[in-house]
Amino acid sequence: MSGARPPGPQAAVVGGGGREQVHGGGVSVADEAARLRWELSITAAGIGSFDWDLLTGELTWDERLIELFGYERDGFGGTIEDFDARVHPDDLARVRQALSDCVAACGLFEAEYRVVRPDGSTRWVQARGKALADADGTAVRVLGAAYDTTGEKDADARVARVMETMAAGFFALDHDWRFTYVNAEGEKLLQRSREELLGGVVWELFPDAVGAEFERAYRRAARTGEQVTFEEYYPPPLDRWYEARAWPHPDGLSVYFLDVTDRRIAQSEVEAARRQAEEAAERLRLLVRVGEDLSATLDGREAVGRLAQHLVPLLADWCLITLVDEHGELSDLGSWHVEEHLRDVVVDYRRARVRALSPDSYLYRAWRTNRPVTIDSGATGALVEHLADERARQLIHRLAPESLAALPMRARGRTVGLITLFRGAGGGAYSAEDVLTATELADRAGLAVDNARLFSQQSRIAEGLQRSLLTAPVEPNHLQVAVRYQPAAAAAQVGGDWYDAFLTPDGATVLVIGDVMGHDVDAAAAMGQVRSLLRGIAYATGAPPATVLRSLDAAMQGLAMNTIATAVVARLEQVPDERERDVTRLRWSNAGHPPPLLLAADGTVTSLAAHPPQLLLGVDPASPRTDAAITVDRGSTVMLYTDGLVERRGHSVASGILRLHETVAELSHLPLEQLCDGVLERLVPSGHDDDVALVAVRLHPLDRPRPPEAGPNRVPPTPPTPLNPRTP
Repeated sequence: MSGARPPGPQAAVVGGGGREQVHGGGVSVADEAARLRWELSITAAGIGSFDWDLLTGELTWDERLIELFGYERDGFGGTIEDFDARVHPDDLARVRQALSDCVAACGLFEAEYRVVRPDGSTRWVQARGKALADADGTAVRVLGAAYDTTGEKDADARVARVMETMAAGFFALDHDWRFTYVNAEGEKLLQRSREELLGGVVWELFPDAVGAEFERAYRRAARTGEQVTFEEYYPPPLDRWYEARAWPHPDGLSVYFLDVTDRRIAQSEVEAARRQAEEAAERLRLLVRVGEDLSATLDGREAVGRLAQHLVPLLADWCLITLVDEHGELSDLGSWHVEEHLRDVVVDYRRARVRALSPDSYLYRAWRTNRPVTIDSGATGALVEHLADERARQLIHRLAPESLAALPMRARGRTVGLITLFRGAGGGAYSAEDVLTATELADRAGLAVDNARLFSQQSRIAEGLQRSLLTAPVEPNHLQVAVRYQPAAAAAQVGGDWYDAFLTPDGATVLVIGDVMGHDVDAAAAMGQVRSLLRGIAYATGAPPATVLRSLDAAMQGLAMNTIATAVVARLEQVPDERERDVTRLRWSNAGHPPPLLLAADGTVTSLAAHPPQLLLGVDPASPRTDAAITVDRGSTVMLYTDGLVERRGHSVASGILRLHETVAELSHLPLEQLCDGVLERLVPSGHDDDVALVAVRLHPLDRPRPPEAGPNRVPPTPPTPLNPRTP
């Protein structure tokens, strides 16, 4: 092509006369007319035009192209060599090849290349043209246009420079989802080079994006023409999280994306730390709740029941609480399940488990080693292997635990019980933190359970000691005597309350109620001494109540007992005349004690406080003491009681005595034993903090048989012999 010489622009003319003419270039008049129209249009558009005559080799440029290529009019030789001289050496081969292809195929020419001007400046040119053929189809001329794209290239270069320096990835896709551009950060984040990416289909290069949010978002942006923003994880080999924005443009889709894996990891770590903090706080709250709740009761079984409900569901789906008695026997006493419909199943399993478990099972290992034992998975199968009972195996299959942890409850150097925690499928194995929390709970629970055990043991001992000091009352033929003693519920202490009922040698029945100040073993010991002294004095002397109390006060001082006590001593006695009239004389003396009450046969209740209570025992033995006496009809009831029956915080003793009178009046129709039980039930609240002692006597008629509700007679085996007969 470089050897052809063009004939010059004047050779291309259009003839007239209405018929088509062919000139030296072999181009018809119609072609010339088309060329002229084309030149006019591109000139109007600010585009330079060219005409290359392939037969003569002449190259014709308009003024715009001459200026663009940096020629003067008289310096442009009108040859293809003049064109070659200005094309950038790096682009020349590519452009000449495009021209050759255009001529050979008699087709289109399109190229973008750089022009190096004489002053050294470089301009970008976009050229398009078409080869024209003669009658036999051989290309004889190439017509075209070109325009300066330097501004666009500069803008693109600036954009590209910005893109290349961006900290975020960027790529562009055409309408066929092929990569048309990717910046350096995009190569890094996608872990592929530009050579691998450009021209490749995104779905083929990244198959895991198909069906994921990547594909849905890109297609949504292309379909709607709106920007789509999303965040998605791409699996290995990328194994990264990306934040992406996709927006459509006329040539396809642009995607800005950022690797946010570190941010996601940081967020996950923060979230994990927050969850751990919340779990730690909840575990701490659990420890506090368990400690407070278990310390609120001294009932071992109640403590076990509360503990089971605390552990579910924070640490387990269900749990069992086992106690170990003094003989090393294990017994499951507490259970709970997060699912209400399975709680009865757990109860059934609890009843069968211990006797069904083999000695080498997890529970016995935890007990023997005094260390936690865990099963991380497959707990159901592991348990079945150690259950000898078919019913227990069926139940464990229904409960289907996947993991478990058995922890000893320790207190004062011994294992007092065990906690077994169970989790179902999906609950996961017990972590070190779970076991640590459960161990702390087990230790607290162990101490609470052992405290309850010790309290119960001490209470039994204390109550047994107290009751051993309170002998059974006598039951003369014409009298029915009922006694009650109820120890304080809030402390494992022996109280100082006592009652007594006995016969003296002269045939009188003596009733005694008393209270030594204090609630401890010393008070119990003092009570035993005072009670024994009073009983001995009253029996040996047969003296009136005031004389008995005065003698007791003197003996307490002489024996240096340093004890203060209250007491009422009453005698039920008859002289022959009173026996004939079927009445009994009640004589009593009160040393600072609540007054007895009298329940008449008609239901009337009277307080036996005609004489004010006198001084307490142990204060002044010389203080005067007097007796009071009344006659009592048959069918009447006399009741003596300690202040624990009528004294309550926030209420006066007087109001308590009034409530007692009202209660006795309401229950007056009941037999004596039921009357005493009803009084205690109504007036003594659960958790009361004081002992209660009560002695009551009901006088049955002498001319009738002893009623069945009075029970058998109970009197000394030998009738008393008067030592100092009393003359009424």
